[in-house]
Amino acid sequence: MISPAESAPPWPAPATGRERTAIRLELAVVLVVTFGLSGASALLSLVESALAPGGVGGQTVALNPSRATRSTIDLLYQLLSVLRLLGWGALGLYLLWRSGFGPRLIGLARIRLRGDVLPGLALAALIGLPGLGLYLIAHALGLSVTIVPSSLGDHWWRLPALILAAVANAVAEEILVVAYLLTRLRALGWSERRSLLASAVLRGSYHLYQGLGGGLGNLVMGVIFGGYWQRTTRLWPLVLAHAAIDTVAYLGYTVLHGHVSWLP
Repeated sequence: MISPAESAPPWPAPATGRERTAIRLELAVVLVVTFGLSGASALLSLVESALAPGGVGGQTVALNPSRATRSTIDLLYQLLSVLRLLGWGALGLYLLWRSGFGPRLIGLARIRLRGDVLPGLALAALIGLPGLGLYLIAHALGLSVTIVPSSLGDHWWRLPALILAAVANAVAEEILVVAYLLTRLRALGWSERRSLLASAVLRGSYHLYQGLGGGLGNLVMGVIFGGYWQRTTRLWPLVLAHAAIDTVAYLGYTVLHGHVSWLP
């Protein structure tokens, strides 16, 4: 296990003057372009679901929908979505690098079995299993939409595309919502707890399209993931855990849907 003392980078003193203004402007632009706008859109989607006939529980949302009738064009659409998310993650990495925080300092150096892979698998189990239970309970109570992890057609590329989508989600979210946001808020002088709450609320906000259950579950995930990064400054476990959770959800639904009674 990595101790905070071993992994913590030499964080500079909080920014002052024009630098603080520049960081605030940068944060505003990044959030509008990426997950901040997604959060506002998800909130509107939740309101729309609540006002629709049947309420939130009567709605269905596809996480990876088919976007074209022709297989090749649909595949290209899926790859563009993956590229967009990877681009968001790259934007966060670039802005941190420009400020002196390279990949090593945020925990994306060489991946290690004991320091990254095993904690990542543990985090995936810690979040994934209770998360599935929370979804099933929230859905039964009408607090969650019916989530369809994949509505892609039975194409040869369906499973690889779903795995790529899971990895891209993990890369974009953990780099931007954890490493980038917490680093930037620290530079503005925010306390660790306040920064962690902001990161968790952001993560919960852009999942509100799934219903209140999805928003709450991801808020809790944000607290656990963000707190882990603050203690260890290792980002690989979060990326691996997130990718594993999404991959299991996407592929598991594809395999099990229609064959088990407990899956909506």
